[in-house]
Amino acid sequence: MNAHASKLAVAAAALLGVVTLGGCATKDYVNQQVGLVDGKVAGHETRLVGLDRTSREALERATAAGKLAEGKFVYSEVLSDDSMKFEVSKATLSPEATARLDAFVARLKSENRNVYIEVQGHTDSTGSPEGNYRLGEQRAEAVRRYLNQQGVALNRVGTISYGADAPVAPNTDRAGRQANRRVVLIVLA
Repeated sequence: MNAHASKLAVAAAALLGVVTLGGCATKDYVNQQVGLVDGKVAGHETRLVGLDRTSREALERATAAGKLAEGKFVYSEVLSDDSMKFEVSKATLSPEATARLDAFVARLKSENRNVYIEVQGHTDSTGSPEGNYRLGEQRAEAVRRYLNQQGVALNRVGTISYGADAPVAPNTDRAGRQANRRVVLIVLA
């Protein structure tokens, strides 16, 4: 029985070895799978290098544009509520505002520079954000139209509305809200 048990044990071990080896991957299969993974990793690395290069180039362009813009700023003029006298929710220019704008146009003409003017419209925080953007744009457009009537070419004047997003004073009291209802003229060479 011992001889029989020993033959049976050898046969079982051989059978177990065959089953176990059958479940193992061959060397060629493993190399093939590793090659596929390496190819995918190399593809991802190539894309990452491309993205890195693209982002670096974009950053360089933005930095160059910033340096260029820094050199082009000439001056700014703030026409705030005390001179513009914008009524709440209105974009009509007062006589004081037109006088300030006349002085601004005279300065532009005396300097005889080919400049670009950005007219920024600002509001206080009362009202809806959409209404404030619209009102800021209306105020900036009123100034733009007046400048054009005084001889400033429309292609040299652009408008932008910040609404209530860029306050210069807290909107918690009347004086702060008045200071925030303003138009800023940025002169760029």
